Amino acid sequence: MIRSMPRYLLALFFLLTAMPFAKATPAASCSPLLSHTFPRLQDEAPQSLCQYQGKVILVVNTASFCGFTSQYEGLEKLYAKYKDRGLVVLGFPSNDFGKQEPGSNKDIAEFCKNTYDVKFPMFAKSSVSGSNPNPLFKMLIAKTGTTPKWNFYKYLIDRNGNVVDSFGSMTKPASSSITGEIEKLLGEKI
Repeated sequence: MIRSMPRYLLALFFLLTAMPFAKATPAASCSPLLSHTFPRLQDEAPQSLCQYQGKVILVVNTASFCGFTSQYEGLEKLYAKYKDRGLVVLGFPSNDFGKQEPGSNKDIAEFCKNTYDVKFPMFAKSSVSGSNPNPLFKMLIAKTGTTPKWNFYKYLIDRNGNVVDSFGSMTKPASSSITGEIEKLLGEKI
């Protein structure tokens, strides 16, 4: 029977019979903290946070009409300075504090681009505190025991997807407490 099979079928037969013995390559793992998908701010296309596994991540809840809004500039500078070494800043606009993010996702995206030329990833407006925070912030709060107190609260995550520290709104992105931790985490190997 084998001799009468065309060569391509013979090759397919041997390939399929050998498959159970081949070693499967493990899929890249994603930490539970990053196992979430959120719509992007600019186009609301779904974006998995797993793509940031292996990076140092600074998660920030943002608002367009806050006394801390100028921190967008510092966050963008921080991102530009360290992104090639493995840092990513993730922005999550929220209207939770003082109703200081009332606009639509389109309004927020235009404000961020036109006012601060934000290039770091931004996600659609969501809740980050209270009774129904988005799933990422729910986990950040659970892991740190710290809920954002106001806009521009920051959580720092290491390359393995573990929360390392959190920083209040008063802590500027260029502060030595933030940059020192980022430098340390960027120097560590996975």
